[in-house]
Amino acid sequence: MRPRVGHIQFINCFPLFYGLIEKKFLLEVDLIKGNPTDLNRMLKDNLLDLAPISSIAYARNYKDYVIMPDISISADGDVKSIYLFSKLPIQELHGKKIALTNISATSVGLVRIIMSRYYGIIPEYFTSAPELGAMLREADAALLIGDDALRAKYRPDERLYIYDMGNEWKQFTGLPMVFAVWAIRKDFVNRQPDQVRLIKNMFIESMNYSLANIQAVAEKAAQWEEFSADYLVDYFNSLKFDFDAGKQEGLLEYYRQAFEQGLLDEIPPLQVLDI
Repeated sequence: MRPRVGHIQFINCFPLFYGLIEKKFLLEVDLIKGNPTDLNRMLKDNLLDLAPISSIAYARNYKDYVIMPDISISADGDVKSIYLFSKLPIQELHGKKIALTNISATSVGLVRIIMSRYYGIIPEYFTSAPELGAMLREADAALLIGDDALRAKYRPDERLYIYDMGNEWKQFTGLPMVFAVWAIRKDFVNRQPDQVRLIKNMFIESMNYSLANIQAVAEKAAQWEEFSADYLVDYFNSLKFDFDAGKQEGLLEYYRQAFEQGLLDEIPPLQVLDI
């Protein structure tokens, strides 16, 4: 049976997908698409062997997972696809309603950390489908991620204050923010170590190919979206796809602060696979 590999159906994962297509690696795996919440659940339920999952989902299930080395979805400043859209300046949101997208885990935690720890405010949160107009009919601010955030920012409502959550994290901590890691089930690693090594090399080669051809990647993605290729080039260049020591430090700091806020039961170790 071919490895069951999750794939986030967001534009931020398109560079990896593009490389897999161009290198004809998709023949080697069963690629199963979904949003971050779907993939978090499917990996936990053993419906996938490995997947890009929310960073906080790894922390909550780390005893069953290891992290694939050298790859993540991160930002060192602006992430440009995780935004808080607000009717009020962020400092005035104490006691106000914030709608949180129902397809995120890490970014939802990040908003709670930033609000409580750095702004000293406690809003009233509720979860919502990711549709900005509907969210703001009930709330004073709304968190969107991924393609929903990209679209809302592409043609922004000039009446709204817009905050990039990657930039907020960077301003307050000085560290990169890791939004997703590629997690592998430990039982799959034990059964198929050679397959894991092959997939890791395949992913890295695909990503490197795409980053070296980012204009072509953006033009391909723009064929199916409302965004211009130049807009997507700028977006892709804002993302970081590695998982170096700085990213790992940023992720551990996020876990420490999530633990302090009661979002995690413990601070997990980063079990990065040595392959």
